[in-house]
Amino acid sequence: MSSSSASAASAAQAARATKAPRAGSVMCVVGARPNFMKMAPILRALAAHVPPLPALLVHTGQHYDASMSDKLFADLQLPRPDINLEVGSASHAVQTAEVMKRFEPALDAHAPACLLVVGDVNSTLACTLVAVKKGVPVVHVEAGLRSHDRKMPEEINRVLTDQVADRLYTTERSALANLLREGVAEQRVCFTGNVMIDSLLSNRARARPAAATLAAHGLDAAVLQHPRGYGAVTLHRPSNVDDAATLRRVLQELLHTAQQLPLVFALHPRTRNNIDRFGLQSLVDSHRMLMLPPQGYLEMLGLMAGATLVLTDSGGLQEETTALGVPCLTLRENTERPITVEQGTNTMVGCDVGAIRHGVSEILAGRGKRGRVPELWDGHAAERIAADLFRWLQAGAP
Repeated sequence: MSSSSASAASAAQAARATKAPRAGSVMCVVGARPNFMKMAPILRALAAHVPPLPALLVHTGQHYDASMSDKLFADLQLPRPDINLEVGSASHAVQTAEVMKRFEPALDAHAPACLLVVGDVNSTLACTLVAVKKGVPVVHVEAGLRSHDRKMPEEINRVLTDQVADRLYTTERSALANLLREGVAEQRVCFTGNVMIDSLLSNRARARPAAATLAAHGLDAAVLQHPRGYGAVTLHRPSNVDDAATLRRVLQELLHTAQQLPLVFALHPRTRNNIDRFGLQSLVDSHRMLMLPPQGYLEMLGLMAGATLVLTDSGGLQEETTALGVPCLTLRENTERPITVEQGTNTMVGCDVGAIRHGVSEILAGRGKRGRVPELWDGHAAERIAADLFRWLQAGAP
């Protein structure tokens, strides 16, 4: 082949490599707080890809607090949504149905190349069902995670979304075994790492110090200077807070822990309401348990990063504490993120008093889990997703 022919072939190959994928935008859906942290790095990666992948951001409005939703968008430097469905809070059935009803016209109007959903909230499943019935390819980020507890609404959302999704991106290798067991073809799955950690690493330097957060709410930041440091607490799952006896037991144990080191408790509205409803205010020691309203992303990141330990029932905090190297005690009987236990800093304690006390004692004695950062939790998961998504769309997905 002549040098001119070789140059022409190289040029043609380069042109094919940068050929735009199938027409239409990548329609990206967020609905509740965990979605925002996952979507922010994905949108940046789609825009930075060469060539860029045009994206359209849909906010279903599932998040219970509009002002907190706005703050999370600002903290994560998320662009304002192109479409806001303003669904609001309701029962699982009503909320899922309302998202589907309002999302369908938006999908029809914009004819995206694909729908990209993240996580396991009601909006994830609702928008997936609309898209798949319309023949729009569905991409699921954070696929294959399983708690194997069908009493969790999120587990149902995860399983059903994965069954009908066309491209599935996983955060840990064990997710593939879950998907294969459920009959998902391996060629539909791509291991890319954890976009939650992309957000954490890109925002770590911007995290608000715990002292500034407490001072902003008129609380004495001097408690953070305790010789043992402080613990950060979040609690919101219905299994922990909707039953009076269970919530009493958990609060009693938090009160016991607070005698050993102060606790900073970011209080979910559901939890606050149930403390009042069940008459459990006496179990909240305002001197040793500093109560905060729901916090923004940068405030919560600062609280976690500076903590001696974290007590939580949140899925995302299990991952974030593992990435930060902060010991975490999870007040649940199971986890859909087993890698945080196997490799990370997480210990499952449920609501078992003995397990909680043992876990706290181990951490305060310096024997808490430090673990290691799992594979591909390196801050570049979204870039890998964008690169694979481009190739997949270019090949004529699904």
